Amino acid sequence: MSSVSGSRAAEPLPYALLADAVLALHVALVLFVVGGFVLVVVGNLRGWRWVNAPGFRIAHLVAIGVVVAEAWFGVVCPLTSLEMWLREQADGSTYAGGFIEHWLSRVLYYDAPPWVFTAVYSLFGVAVAATWWRFPPRRRWRALKRAGDAPS
Repeated sequence: MSSVSGSRAAEPLPYALLADAVLALHVALVLFVVGGFVLVVVGNLRGWRWVNAPGFRIAHLVAIGVVVAEAWFGVVCPLTSLEMWLREQADGSTYAGGFIEHWLSRVLYYDAPPWVFTAVYSLFGVAVAATWWRFPPRRRWRALKRAGDAPS
């Protein structure tokens, strides 16, 4: 009897930890999108060549593109849905729990009409796209040309 009830009592913990991990990942992605934009602008103004690496710039553009598309199509972020499901599985209410959950969710989630988020995400997406025009990603041939090894 104790083994059955003991195992059931232990079940919510992994779900709560996984929910916190998903929330941390979500915050990290938000920081990548916002921080990546800042890095591209500041880095180009300061001459940091690595901020124009194609892999970094493409990943950044795709990340904000997904956010903008979700907003325009009214799709709830899959990370938000997964986190909420994990919290439900942990028999907890959403955002009423531990330290990580409380503070990271305060950073990430705001209460506003959906059109506000769509407008903000869209404007941010336009700003990211504008950095592609103002500070284009580095191309191999441009890097070679700068080094004096460009083919004639």
